Amino acid sequence: MNAVTTSEDIVLEPADNNRLANLCGQFDEHLRQIERRLNVEIASRGNRFRVTGNPGAAHVGSEIIRHLFQLTRSERLDPERVHMCLQESAMNDGHFAEATILEDEITTDGSPYEIQTRRKRIRARGMNQRAYLKSIKEHDLAFGIGPAGTGKTYLAIASAIDALENDLVRRIVLVRPAVEAGERLGFLPGDMSQKVDPYLRPMYDALYDMLGPEQVVRLIERNVIEVAPLAFMRGRSLNESFVILDEAQNTSVAQMKMFLTRIGFGSRSVVTGDITQIDLPSEQLSGLRHAIGILSDVKGIAFTHFTPQDVVRHELVQRIVEAYEANGNGNGHGKGRKNGV
Repeated sequence: MNAVTTSEDIVLEPADNNRLANLCGQFDEHLRQIERRLNVEIASRGNRFRVTGNPGAAHVGSEIIRHLFQLTRSERLDPERVHMCLQESAMNDGHFAEATILEDEITTDGSPYEIQTRRKRIRARGMNQRAYLKSIKEHDLAFGIGPAGTGKTYLAIASAIDALENDLVRRIVLVRPAVEAGERLGFLPGDMSQKVDPYLRPMYDALYDMLGPEQVVRLIERNVIEVAPLAFMRGRSLNESFVILDEAQNTSVAQMKMFLTRIGFGSRSVVTGDITQIDLPSEQLSGLRHAIGILSDVKGIAFTHFTPQDVVRHELVQRIVEAYEANGNGNGHGKGRKNGV
């Protein structure tokens, strides 16, 4: 604890024992999770709570407890949900009350900052994720750039499914460069589809999570969803399609230009990537890094830049990303080279 501490008292109404048990978790595991994350102490008796710590942390802890109690009206809390609330608070500099209000904001076309897919509801968390979803809705070409775990690809695929189910596009095309992440896998057996599947597996995982494996297989068989390596895009023109280029940091300048010029009438495109994880040879300039430099001021193109504070995976992931960023060479390339960080 810091030398200067303060306490905030909370009384939660109504004093519903089931909701309070849901809030606290088994053996108060949810309260202990908040304590560890914020370096505070939480004491409770019935519906009365006291949060003790430095003034800022005590206030944030109080707001999180109030917010979690509101959530108990409609959902069963678990450690993952508590982690997400803590993460949202961190994304908004500890002003959790403001973050709660922002959840009710709507975009200019009236759509909330959440997407309902066949199997789950996906909600934007934090200011950058909200800005990202808004950019995707309002621009024909949107870039999402930042570290792993910030939801770039996941939200883009959710947006694509939403556009398809609302008849805004006729098909979804998911594209990824077939570049090995620092490894040499050698010869891969099977036909072309089997050879490229390992590179595209993360995109399949997101589709399965939102639609279910059987529905994804049906849509792929009908060619409504196409998952393809970037090399297959040359010479094509994609109309009325939602096209996502994932792992764009591993494109060459020529490949990036080729992809961006595939955009057809009635189509939307999203480009995602992390310029700290470039797997190209160190002497080759990343197409994503080059595009950021020359397209940032082009009208009709939106850029959303995520930071380690936007990581929505396990809190350890955020600390790992921050450690690599502090080291200054997250992609293993030395400073001063074309792809150096």
